[in-house]
Amino acid sequence: QLQLAESGGGLVQFGGSLRLTCAMSGRTPHYTYAIGWFRQAPGKEREAVACISQTGTSSYYRDSVQGRFVVSRDNVKNAVYLQMTNLKPEDTGEYRCAAGPECLGRIVRGQDFWGRGTQVTVSS
Repeated sequence: QLQLAESGGGLVQFGGSLRLTCAMSGRTPHYTYAIGWFRQAPGKEREAVACISQTGTSSYYRDSVQGRFVVSRDNVKNAVYLQMTNLKPEDTGEYRCAAGPECLGRIVRGQDFWGRGTQVTVSS
């Protein structure tokens, strides 16, 4: 089993920055999983934001965040990060991380494990 826990969300103004953390724990070796970030705004479907491979050498983003968001991981600290800059109101939503065997572009395949999410609100 792998447990995921997100943190770092909050209220930020248009153009601001936040760094989300997806902390990994449990018996399953966390470095065997690719990690994806998803978000869901009220009344909208969940969408994939980014995905990072097991070693961190490959990462993928949805077009709307390309150049503003950076996903990284530290397999020593058992964490994956989503650095978000130049935030826009349309980035508002609940952000969740998920683990799976590989990235299929920005979507992590399988999504075997999920965190509970952290809320990001960007004011205009």
